Amino acid sequence: MLLFSERLHVGVNKPVKKTKRATIEDVARKAGLSKTAVSFVFNGRSGVSAESQKRIMQAAEELGWRPDARARALSLSQTHVLGLVVKRDPSLLSTDPFFAGFVSGVQMGLAEHNYSLMLQVVSDTEAERLAYQQLVREAKVDGVFLTDLETEDFRPRLLTTLRIPIVVVGPPSHETENVAAVEMNDAAGVKRAVQHLAALGHKVIGHVSGNDKYVHTRSRRDAWIETLEELGLPQGPYISADFTGEGGARATHELLDLPNAPTAIVYGNDLMAIAGMFAAGDRGLSVPNDLSVIGFDDIPLAPYVTPRLTTVRQNAIEWGRCAALTLIALVENRPFPEFEMPPVEFIVRSSTGPAPHLPPAVTAPNHDR
Repeated sequence: MLLFSERLHVGVNKPVKKTKRATIEDVARKAGLSKTAVSFVFNGRSGVSAESQKRIMQAAEELGWRPDARARALSLSQTHVLGLVVKRDPSLLSTDPFFAGFVSGVQMGLAEHNYSLMLQVVSDTEAERLAYQQLVREAKVDGVFLTDLETEDFRPRLLTTLRIPIVVVGPPSHETENVAAVEMNDAAGVKRAVQHLAALGHKVIGHVSGNDKYVHTRSRRDAWIETLEELGLPQGPYISADFTGEGGARATHELLDLPNAPTAIVYGNDLMAIAGMFAAGDRGLSVPNDLSVIGFDDIPLAPYVTPRLTTVRQNAIEWGRCAALTLIALVENRPFPEFEMPPVEFIVRSSTGPAPHLPPAVTAPNHDR
């Protein structure tokens, strides 16, 4: 093997610099597009407009750049890594059992096809934007999951511009009309909850949701309103909280301070519902004799609190797995796999009962699954 030094010496030890060879990053920068877009064009993949292709080819020609065989092979093989950027306070994220189940399901789906997950937790919108741009610019991932979709969400447009495959996890919005989405009909769970409470004689049914900026929060709230209307009941009081125990307790106190306080409350998650039961107890109220409580998610703790929590169960693990398989198919330009998401289940336990002042005979079947 012949080894050549990095410098050539001409004349009296005068160093001559080697001309720097153009890179794919240089082409992307000159064309004003992403490195992924350049890779797509030179590997014959779809998804880049004719105008962008023209700019890329012109930039490559001016720079004298062509991908070598090794780089092309690496590009075609992809990274086999998918990304998930989560904008939440880490201390709050650690208390969310649903998230842990979802990520476990994602990992199961990725393992089936030898993919890995790159997870980033960020604190604010600007950090979130920079995280996505870095993931694409440095070609660290082949595609990304979008969770916690917001009503005015910048991410679908940004990631479409960056030309990276995305899958929305949860209810889609007008900003994601042409984006793949894997959703579960959680609105059906809220409807079952309201119907159950109405059957128990409750007339004033409140709702404590998560943050109103989330699409899934509004979807559940709309289901609560529509079901009350269908049953001929007035819209009860509503408070937007933050999915934390503290937020659930605070919202419960606010609802119970109202002149026409609810006799039943449907919560956006189990953590807020459990905190709400303790808040009611602090006021000398009994659950379910004075107040009926329904949660959402059926976390492992739900059957073990006192009283045992009536709730809506979602299969977070299967949801994550289906989302992973869908994104892999999108990345590999294959038809989406056929699967049927498990329906939400309504789990009746002992935190719900007849409305106050009604005889015990007014009761719905109690079944614990």
